[in-house]
Amino acid sequence: MITGSKEDYLKAILEAEGEGETVISATLAHWLSVSPPAVTMALRRLKRDGLVRVLTDGTVKLTSAGRKIARHLTLRHHLIERMLSELFGMEWYKIHDEAERLEHAVSPDFEAKLLAKLGSGGACPHGNLSELESPVSRRRRGLLLLSQAQPGNNYVVSGIYERDRKLLEFLEERGIRPGARVHVTKKNYDQTLTLKTHSGTSVLGSAATDKVWVSRADDSNGEHS
Repeated sequence: MITGSKEDYLKAILEAEGEGETVISATLAHWLSVSPPAVTMALRRLKRDGLVRVLTDGTVKLTSAGRKIARHLTLRHHLIERMLSELFGMEWYKIHDEAERLEHAVSPDFEAKLLAKLGSGGACPHGNLSELESPVSRRRRGLLLLSQAQPGNNYVVSGIYERDRKLLEFLEERGIRPGARVHVTKKNYDQTLTLKTHSGTSVLGSAATDKVWVSRADDSNGEHS
């Protein structure tokens, strides 16, 4: 029996890998907001169930069985996010937290209905694909982090790190959401960026710009639309 708690750990490992992180116990304590002793106990159970391996340097790796469960939960989460957005019109910056609450309660039958209704493709409301991508795979698609954007150019927001509600609300207030057009006015001495969106001018630091993936817009003449 795979409990919701075990699923959360497996999904957190997969998601952290997708962000390019080396997963150790401290990573999971941070991602799941739990104590180090709780992580130790959970990893012990997951090892016993053959779902993770802990290497000699402390790195936590999913086994093939653990990865299968994590990917399934990630797809379910993705479908619920799309349902909340596409069928119910929930605000994009609220959806991740709601899907986290719902993902363990969805039955296989309901999940199958969602898959039939929405299809397996398509990005979630945060612009992310159902198959978690690494930074390397995003760059292969021509994306770059907003922190790497060059002054004078226009960009379109592709995807946003979705597991920080305060960040999402912060970006929403400044007109930075998936599909939005952003003009980079200048890179400042302190490495912040001055940006223009339909909501006006903002200055963002790396805590935000390192969490936003963008692509170059087709033109660089107008400032924003």
